[in-house]
Amino acid sequence: MPKDLHRRVGHGVLDALGGLPLFATAPLYRHWHLRWGATDQEVQGPMPGDEIVPKASLNVTRAITIDAPPELVWPWIVQMGYRRAGFYTYDLLDNAGFDSADHILDEYQPPKIGDWMPMARKVNETTAFKVKAFAINEWLLWDKPDSTWAWMLVPLEGGRTRLVSRLKVRYAWERPASAILSLVLLEFGDFPMMRRVMKGIKARAERLNAQRSQGSRMTRRPSPSVAQSGPADPQRPRSRLSTLHLPPPSYCDPLSGQPEDP
Repeated sequence: MPKDLHRRVGHGVLDALGGLPLFATAPLYRHWHLRWGATDQEVQGPMPGDEIVPKASLNVTRAITIDAPPELVWPWIVQMGYRRAGFYTYDLLDNAGFDSADHILDEYQPPKIGDWMPMARKVNETTAFKVKAFAINEWLLWDKPDSTWAWMLVPLEGGRTRLVSRLKVRYAWERPASAILSLVLLEFGDFPMMRRVMKGIKARAERLNAQRSQGSRMTRRPSPSVAQSGPADPQRPRSRLSTLHLPPPSYCDPLSGQPEDP
C-alpha cells in the first residue's frame, strides 16, 4: 500500500473513531439534535420542497451562521457528493477515504436541474439525490423517492450568511428491509454527519472570505506618501505585495456537541 494511501486511511480511521460517541448516543438526544442550531422560526418556517414528503418519518431542521456572504457559501454546497467534493465530514465513511475538497471545483458549478448528487458509488434513485430546483446563492433542493434535502442561504448584516438545512425522509415500511436500514443509518448517523457537514461548509466559506478580503485590502493599499523637495530617489526600492498564505481548514472539530448560536 502506498505511504500516502496508508496515511490517509489511518487518518480516516482515527477520525471516524473519534466520532463514535456521537454516533452511539445520537438517539438519546434526538429531540435536541433534530433542530441543532435552529431557531423556533427556522424550525416552523417553510422550506423548498416541504410539500413533496408531507408525512415524513424524520423531519430535521438545522442551522449555522457563517461569516461569509451567500455567494461564497453556495459553491461548497452544490459540489457536494460521493467522489465529487465529498461531504466535508468523516471521509472514510462517506467518500471512500478520499479527502473532501478544500477548494471550489469548477466542473460542478453551477448546478443543473436533474444533476445527480451521489451518496455512494452506485448511483440510482435510492443511493443518490437529484437537483430538483434552485435559485443561485439563495436556495437548493435535492430529492429522491421518499426524501428531500433542502438548503436555504439567508443573507445577514455584515456580509454573513444564515445557512439552514432541512432533511425530510419517509421510512417506506412497505419495504421493511429498506425502511429498517434507513432508520438505523439516519437515527444513529445523521446528526454526527450533518454536524460535520455544516461546520465543514462554514470553515471553507470563512477561509475563502478571509482570503478574498485580505487580497482586496492588499490591492487597495495606497502607496506611502514621501515628503521631498526634489525629484524622487530612483534608487528607492518599490514596495511589493506579499503572497497570502492561510492555513487549510480543520477537518477535525472538537466533539463538543454544542449547537451554533442561532
